[in-house]
Amino acid sequence: MELKAKADHRTLTLQLRGELDHHAAKRLVREIDLVVEREVPQQLVLDFSAVSFMDSSGIAVVMRAQRRMQELGGSATVIEVPPQARRVLHTAGIDRWVKIK
Repeated sequence: MELKAKADHRTLTLQLRGELDHHAAKRLVREIDLVVEREVPQQLVLDFSAVSFMDSSGIAVVMRAQRRMQELGGSATVIEVPPQARRVLHTAGIDRWVKIK
């Protein structure tokens, strides 16, 4: 799992690339926390367009990002979610807490 960050004003876009499984999720949560702490965005955008596979560990990544943004008074959005990952997020009801486009 690779993470590419792009900051623009108070929006931080993080593009995730690869497989988001248990092993990748642990590292990814730490990396996201570090980038968010450095940039202190108002809006966090998680771009899933290059995620080739996601299991339930991806739910924890999205929820952790949302909680962190709420702590900062901001919000998170997940965009460009492939069908397989979208099913995982939808089944878990994540769209009730995080905006998914």
